[in-house]
Amino acid sequence: MAETQLSKLHIAMFPWFAAGHMTPFLHISNELAARGHKITFLMPSKALPLLQNLNLHPNLISFHFLTVPHVSGLPPATETASDIPISLTPLLASAFDMTRPQVAEILCSACPDVVFYDFAYWVPEIAAPLRIKSVSFTVVSAASIAVIAYPGRRVTVDDPITEEELRKPPPGYPSSTVVLRGCREVRSLLFLSMPFGEGGITFHERLMTSYRNSNAIAIRTCEEIEGNFCSYLAKQFQKKLLLTGPLMAAPNKTTTTPTTSCLDEKWEKWLDQFEPKTVIFCAFGSQLTLEKDQLQELVLGIEQTRLPFLVALKPPTGSNSIEEALPEGFEERVRERGAVYGGWVQQPLILNHPSVGCFVSHCGFGSMWESLMSEPQIVLIPSLGDQILNARLLAQELQVGVEVKREEDGKFTSQSVREAIESVMLVEAAGVGEMVKKNHQKWNHVLTNPGFMDAYIHHFVNDLQNGWT
Repeated sequence: MAETQLSKLHIAMFPWFAAGHMTPFLHISNELAARGHKITFLMPSKALPLLQNLNLHPNLISFHFLTVPHVSGLPPATETASDIPISLTPLLASAFDMTRPQVAEILCSACPDVVFYDFAYWVPEIAAPLRIKSVSFTVVSAASIAVIAYPGRRVTVDDPITEEELRKPPPGYPSSTVVLRGCREVRSLLFLSMPFGEGGITFHERLMTSYRNSNAIAIRTCEEIEGNFCSYLAKQFQKKLLLTGPLMAAPNKTTTTPTTSCLDEKWEKWLDQFEPKTVIFCAFGSQLTLEKDQLQELVLGIEQTRLPFLVALKPPTGSNSIEEALPEGFEERVRERGAVYGGWVQQPLILNHPSVGCFVSHCGFGSMWESLMSEPQIVLIPSLGDQILNARLLAQELQVGVEVKREEDGKFTSQSVREAIESVMLVEAAGVGEMVKKNHQKWNHVLTNPGFMDAYIHHFVNDLQNGWT
């Protein structure tokens, strides 16, 4: 690397086959390419429609397609996490690991200076003999990693982690309200002991090996939001952390493709009919699937606010379409002011439409940043372990949003959904609503400052070129 300190780098990217991982990998690729660095991006061909129009520098970012082997138990033609329910993710991890020979061939042929990866814990074994530096790039919150993967945890299939262990904060864990509460939330992290991929490696072992064998650890976060957790992780792993900042998509000014530069006409026209800051937008990402009863409670709670709304969710478990799962009479009651859609939508562009005033989110890490860096008020309904911790970060630490209350059985009701939305949307709602709005505006101002992201990327690139030991 000494010879390339003042030259442009060639960087390979190999993310986990899920939209929430591939997208931020492409965001950092765009930032690096904007500064003249060359990118070789490894991915399944099925991801091309998602990523192609987000590639702002096709002259420097080249996609290399991997053939995803079939694994028994996966539906035919499965290539990404969006193709399957979450329960089949370990099988996709096996298919992911089986691409190792292809990855090795590409790295050997391309000879990049650096390779970024996340779940592919075996990448350093390929890269080191080729004198390629490896960076374990984490696209979930530092708070989640602090709880899930700290080195003191020993998790194997034969010695699984227990609920009691998960209830205790890790040694040295920052004083924080970003914690799991109750049995349901604790159990959401028991997957750490599950086999995840070829060879029976557990999810925890996969992460720890990725961090331990890397030359550096990069995280999609910033000191201003997660500085205490980053300091904790730096001590735990005894490695310097490279922080990228929030990594949001920038408008593609080089193309007129609708999916990048402007909102689809269908949704633009629909949203334009409502007053500013009045529409509730609800989306739970590309993987999360609700049970039918919870989907019905969600849409009924939104309906009860009497505000206009756009709900974009995957069909619930056991339903062929989202329409067939809606409560009886729902579509007729809300026809003039509500839309429910079962497909993908342009979330960042919708959040920035003037009529949208509230974002009801599952609090995936990408959605967390999008909510902070847009104006709509934030309501949180997390389900999975890292989402729960992200929600605590927003609702408890930063106090920029409201988390929907759940019953003892872990379910939410239409009433709790309505109350959370009204607490941040109604003019007459004082107290919490005023506080989160003020705090949200403060953080939005910090994160969207024109020089904020540039400063993070500048330091990040400098570390990549000069920071190796």
